[in-house]
Amino acid sequence: MENILLLGSGGREHALAWKIKQSPKLGDLYIAPGNSGTATIGKNVNILITDFESIKHFIINNAITMVVVGPEEPLVKGIYDFFKQDGKLKNISLIGPSSKGAMIEGSKSFAKFFMSKYSIPTSEYLNVTKENLEEGICHIEKMESPYVLKVDGLASGKGVFIIDSLEEAIKQLKFILTERVDELVVIEKFIYGIECSVFVITDGVNYKILPEAKDYKRIGEGDTGLNTGGMGAISPVPFVDKVFMKKIEKRIIIPTINGLKKENIDYNGFIFFGLMNVDNDPIVIEYNCRIGDPEAEVIIPRIKSDLVDLLEGVVNKNLFEKELIIDSRTVASVVLASKGYPGIYDKGKIIEGLDKIQDSIIFHSGTIESKGSIITNGGRVLVVSSYGENKKDALQKIFKNTKLINFEGKYYRRDIGFDI
Repeated sequence: MENILLLGSGGREHALAWKIKQSPKLGDLYIAPGNSGTATIGKNVNILITDFESIKHFIINNAITMVVVGPEEPLVKGIYDFFKQDGKLKNISLIGPSSKGAMIEGSKSFAKFFMSKYSIPTSEYLNVTKENLEEGICHIEKMESPYVLKVDGLASGKGVFIIDSLEEAIKQLKFILTERVDELVVIEKFIYGIECSVFVITDGVNYKILPEAKDYKRIGEGDTGLNTGGMGAISPVPFVDKVFMKKIEKRIIIPTINGLKKENIDYNGFIFFGLMNVDNDPIVIEYNCRIGDPEAEVIIPRIKSDLVDLLEGVVNKNLFEKELIIDSRTVASVVLASKGYPGIYDKGKIIEGLDKIQDSIIFHSGTIESKGSIITNGGRVLVVSSYGENKKDALQKIFKNTKLINFEGKYYRRDIGFDI
């Protein structure tokens, strides 16, 4: 039996906890810090996800055998390395890559260099620092609009700028490197196509391809307005057929896994491939070193296999022996957000109607419990997910339930899946 500590507090972690709880291999489940949804599945623990010393003490005192890392920050900051270098933790199973492996998300320049080195299809790019700022400006002047600027390092979804105006792009580049004191910006060629997300779980040698998804980042319907952490998702994605997935596997997944091995990078856990379908060819936009959110809330419900068994396959390097069974049904998800998100928004609004829900799974994201009530505690508050025979069927169930859930300022998109 595995006593599991799951790190994180969002909808992704609620979805992971929901699935882990179903495993006959589970002993005790703890979530740090968790939310009001995870509190109904396991025990929430008030520990910061980057407080490695406190995590260590909790593991020792509670006989934890496996740690599953949800968000990217602890991975980029080296939680895997911390475990491996600690005599009391080195034999504890940890699901997540080393800090060097997490660089595929933590450093956009590293990711681009890695893809170039291993001939993984991605857009043309140039790394720009203060030292070669003039070169960067000349590079932009030779490009066609729109211009893509990506700040190196973790930016919580707020480090990517897509700018139509040449003048504004140059101004933004100068501002980032001189006023914000960021060290490096990646200038990318904009590519046209339709996005999708593909995920694998890997033990560093073997891998299993998880269900793909398409998420919707913009706050406004028709993909308008500001970028968010994601307003909903659909899985499966109709254009990701067997032929297209074979291209992804051959051109992107296998070279990535082999490249990590050749670089002697310890990589145990999930890889997210943010892809663009360009004339039926997959191009990598970005890597993530964990499952996406809200994609997790559609792909995890489609996994019929025992997730803990798969995670043990990652740890024991025998993932190839494990069976991955995928539900053929469609799963859709819609995010209920606070008014004002992704800008300034209020917290502390009482949520009502959760007890009336049927035919949907409610994953909590930004919620806490206070004085017997569930209240809002984030920009993205809840994720409503449903199975369906098709997209329309799943979304009908979701929208029936979104009307039953109420909190002041509730906002959600009604057009998830509109472009597929």
